[in-house]
Amino acid sequence: MVKPKNDSKLLPYQKVGIFCLVTVAAGFIGWIYETIFYFFNDDFKWSWQGGNFLPWINIYAIGALLIIATTYKLRSRPWLVFLVGTLVTGLTELIGGWLVYTIGNGTRFWDYNVEILNFGNIGGFICLRSVLCFGVSALLLMYVVLPRLEWMARNMSRRTFLTLSFSLFTVVMVDEFYNIFANYLLNLPSARQIYLG
Repeated sequence: MVKPKNDSKLLPYQKVGIFCLVTVAAGFIGWIYETIFYFFNDDFKWSWQGGNFLPWINIYAIGALLIIATTYKLRSRPWLVFLVGTLVTGLTELIGGWLVYTIGNGTRFWDYNVEILNFGNIGGFICLRSVLCFGVSALLLMYVVLPRLEWMARNMSRRTFLTLSFSLFTVVMVDEFYNIFANYLLNLPSARQIYLG
């Protein structure tokens, strides 16, 4: 593992670039996690996960940013990073699932009631397996992914680092914006409608 470093030497542009790359990387890793999990859950059948055209799921990006915000100063104590990361992402999943269900008149983007390994299931919105996986993900984020992104920020030229981070972030956000707003406003098909038929 890469030892975490103090961020006092990071310049504002580096922090912004890291924010962009964490957003992209976390959503992509979440998509991989769900694709693999649902392959086994759905009797070894591949299916498209998430609501975007690109392999990216927004709640994982939100969770990663919340993990960084709540555990960055706790990095000297991995057990606390795991605990806080588990609680923060568990609450994010529970509240997010409940809000979508309530506002969307019964809409669910996930339902642990019908999944394997769903022990500790609360209303189909959250289960013990998911929050424990998120806790492990918090450790990977804080001790593997984030230090490497900080290394990139310090060792790449400003132009290269910002071009890379802003380009990836912009592509993902255009896809996200289209699938949340533009397709409804322009009456165009969403990624979910195209991928799921």
